[in-house]
Parts: sequence; structure tokens; C-alpha cells
Amino acid sequence: MDSTLKAKYEIWMEKAVADPDLKPELEAMAGDEAKIEDAFYKDLEFGTAGLRGVIGAGTNRMNVYIVARASQGLSNYVINHFPAEKRSIAISYDSRIKSDVFAKIAAEVFAANGIKAYIFKELMPVPCVSYATRTLQCAAGIMVTASHNPSKYNGYKVYGADGCQMTTAAANEVLGEIEKLDLFADSKRIAFEEGLKAGSIAWIPDEVYTAFVEEVKKQSVVGDAEINKDVAIVYSPLNGAGLKPVLRTLKETGYTNITVVKEQEQPDGNFPTCPYPNPEIHEAMALGMEYAAKYNADLLLATDPDSDRVGIAVKDKEGNYQLLTGNQTGMLLTDYVCSRRTENGTMPNDPVVIKTIVTTDMVEQIASHYGVRTVNVLTGFKYIGEQIGLLEKQGKADSYIFGFEESYGYLSGSYVRDKDAVDAAFLICEMFCYYKTRGISLLDKLDELYQRHGYCLNTLYSYQFEGAAGFAKMKEIMKDFQTAGITAFGGRKVETLLDYNTGIDGLPKENVLKFLLEGHGSVVVRPSGTEPKLKTYVTVSAPDKAAAEVIEKKIVEDLKKRING
Repeated sequence: MDSTLKAKYEIWMEKAVADPDLKPELEAMAGDEAKIEDAFYKDLEFGTAGLRGVIGAGTNRMNVYIVARASQGLSNYVINHFPAEKRSIAISYDSRIKSDVFAKIAAEVFAANGIKAYIFKELMPVPCVSYATRTLQCAAGIMVTASHNPSKYNGYKVYGADGCQMTTAAANEVLGEIEKLDLFADSKRIAFEEGLKAGSIAWIPDEVYTAFVEEVKKQSVVGDAEINKDVAIVYSPLNGAGLKPVLRTLKETGYTNITVVKEQEQPDGNFPTCPYPNPEIHEAMALGMEYAAKYNADLLLATDPDSDRVGIAVKDKEGNYQLLTGNQTGMLLTDYVCSRRTENGTMPNDPVVIKTIVTTDMVEQIASHYGVRTVNVLTGFKYIGEQIGLLEKQGKADSYIFGFEESYGYLSGSYVRDKDAVDAAFLICEMFCYYKTRGISLLDKLDELYQRHGYCLNTLYSYQFEGAAGFAKMKEIMKDFQTAGITAFGGRKVETLLDYNTGIDGLPKENVLKFLLEGHGSVVVRPSGTEPKLKTYVTVSAPDKAAAEVIEKKIVEDLKKRING
């Protein structure tokens, strides 16, 4: 075993006493060089998405020491950039294992550094901490979550004073502060209860949560149009943070016929009925689909653990439930928001829709139909939030009317700067009922969009690469895609290769490759920023679905050969 790794392991054996769960795990590693290497071969990386990793002992794991050091680094950053009277940080957390523990440790570190820590009394979604950061005029915000990852993961998202996830420059500066710190010696802390008594830690007032819900309710675009809200809805929070805010918002706006999936109702970081609590995948939606069939629901909604993503299913003409992709839901919402604002006379002078470069390009055609401009940004909702902030600085925050990414994240207002499944669930229900009142299903509406703009098939395939060896393999594969001079995928000629690592269209440099194919198609390849995965996104335009699927299959076969060797 590498002597450096062995030394790290021995230090942890001696000093990792703050969490009783760590010592047994460390002892179980003894003699297993592969386990020790995986736990210690690198420090858990801090970037624009903060931290995310498997819960456990080691430098490449999420644990109390990693959280305390990150919080100390963030504290140092805040002290360097904000005067004493503006030093405060908002904290939220979801249902994941140790989320509440990590949130309280962060509060203890902030308070010990003279930074007021505002923390929610109970788990709250991602958009709530973005909202609280702005409303309470905090210097930063954190959300303890691993979003939609499996239960063994947790994470630590960091927000700037604008309520948007940290920019690359700020994240690098925080990382620099973290790297200066000894993991066991340099993090200041005071006891949580002591901080509460002293006022250096405070619960976030209920008024902030209520104000957030009111902002979501203002996102309605139905106007004076007739709408029958008596539809049967099945909802699953997937054992996460969405239960209270989603139900409260829907019920206060007149959607009362709601059945909650009982097994997935209460917070539970083990996610016993959905090992991958991600509404993007069928397994996470399966129990909700069973409930929808049992209760003859019109609409199924499911939000992920930190309630920033939402997936849906609707009935087809045969009465079977069909899941919609993030792109399909986003296209429908884009068209609904644009059409209703046009009809209501509430469209701003320079309306803007913002999407990521891996999100379906059909959005541009939909937006253009209504005279709306589309802005493309890098993958990650932080870049959408950043664009909203730029509009706000120009006095044009109202120009933003909708933004989304293909991974089931949506936002229709500028009141927060991250994707918001509470807002999305509310808008989806309104859109569904608006069309249903007029005898139109969402699948009918989708077909109408395809007839107007042409059929577009968008698919995502992820390839898992675990541990140190997997990390190295991903780097090799990305280099191969970049340098191999690929001329075609599935017989479709590559017309242009966009290497976003070189900086394109003024966007920050990012390890993303986009191959533009003949016939308005594309292939995007990128490593995930939050999971040990390589992600590939395939877009095919064709006269109809059947033709698109034939082309897509050939492209995917070529991709798999290149990735799997």
C-alpha cells in the first residue's frame, strides 16, 4: 500500500472519534488495501456543486470532519468578503442519512467564527434555502443533500448571496481556504444549544417559508381562463423534503383531490421502496404508477429527496400511464407559459427562456414561435440562476419567464435561483387542468408541438465508473472522444465538434463535448459533476418517432462501442 495512504488511515484510526459510526468502519478496513485506497486516495472534491460523496470514514467520504472543514473554509471566505454586520449563512437539509447532523455541525462552525447561522427547524427543499439566503440577506447558504443519488450518498451544496449556487471563481476560492486546513485541528465549533442560547444560531422564521409558498403561488399564468381543478392527483415525495411544501401549495390553490404514496410519504434516508430516488428513472416512479392505476388518477407527480426535480406520468388513450421525459415536460411548460402570457398580455418586452446545452433544442423553436429569445448555458442549474442574476442587474429580471434542464429541473420565476420542484409541481397541475378543461391531454399537446415543429427524440445514457480506477478510465474516454477525429455516429456525419473546455460563446470552460450531426442531431459527452458516471445525450430529428428511434439506436451502438472498448 502507498505509504501516504497508510499514514492517512492511521491518523484517522487515532483521531476520528467525533462520530461513533466511523471507528467500526475504519477497523473493518484493516488489511483491505482496496477499501483503504478508495476511502483515502483523494479528498472529496469541492466545486460549484459543493461536496457530494458516499457517507463514511475517509477523506473521499462525507462525514463530520469533511463537513466541518468545508464549513470552516466557507467561513473564512465569508469573513474575507463581507463586513461583520453582513456575515450570516442560511442552512437547510433534506431527509438523507446524517443530513440533520451535518447541518447542525455546519451551524456550529459558522457560529464559532462569528457568522450568524440561520437554520430551518425541519427539512426543507433546495429552493427554500435559495429563497431564505436572499430574503434574510445572507452572505451564503448551504443545503445538505445528495439530491437524487442513492441512499449511501450525502452532500453539501453552497449558495452565494444571490441565492445561486456558487460560481467557479468563488468555489475555487473556498476550495483554497479548505485546503489550508488540517482536517482534525483547524475547524472551530461551539455546541449547537449554546449557539441557540447566545443568538449566534437561530431558527429560520416560519414567515420565510410562508413567503416562499406565496411566491410560488404567484407563478400562476392561467389568468381569467376557466379551469376545473377537480382532477385526481397521486403525489410521491420519494421519502424526501417535498411533502409539506408541495401539498401546502397545491391545496391552498385549490387542488384537493390528492393521494400521497404512503410508503414514500415520510422522510426516510434509506429510501426503502426506491433505491435510486430519482424521478428520471422508472424504478423510482414504479410505486407511484401502481397507486395511479389503483386510484384511477389523472396525473402522477414525484419529487426527488431535496425537491428540486419533478417527474410526471399521465394516461394515454388506452388508459395506461406514460412517463414523460424531462425534455417533454419542459417543452410543454415552455409552450404553456409562453401561450398563456401571450393570451393574458403579461409577456415582458424582451422575454427570455434559458436552457442548458444538453437540453432539447426544440425549446428554441417553441420559444421563437412566441417571439421569445432562448439563452443556452452550460449543464447545471447554477448557470440558469446566474443568467437570471445578470438580467436582474440590468433591471430586466421580469424578462425571465422560464428555464429548465433535461434532468427534470424547472423554474418559472426569479424569486429563487435554483430549480424548484414546488413551483414545477404547481405549474404542471395548472397546465394539466387548463388543457383537461378544454378536452386536451398533455400527450395530445405534445403531439401538437411535434406536428408544429417536427419530431425530436432526446435520450440520455449513463455509464458507471466507480473508484480510483473508474475515475482514471473516464479521463481516458473523454480524451479519446476529444482527439480521435470522430467523423460519424451511427452513419450520421459529424459536422462540428464543440469542445466547451476551450470556452465557447463566452461560457466558462467545462469538460463537455458536443458533436453536431447532419440532419439537426447531436451527441453530447460529459462526466457527471456529482456522480461517478459518464453521461451521453443523443438528439435526433426525424419525420416521426419510429424513424427517429431507428437512427438513435445506431448512434447509441457506436457510443457504447467507443465507451466500453
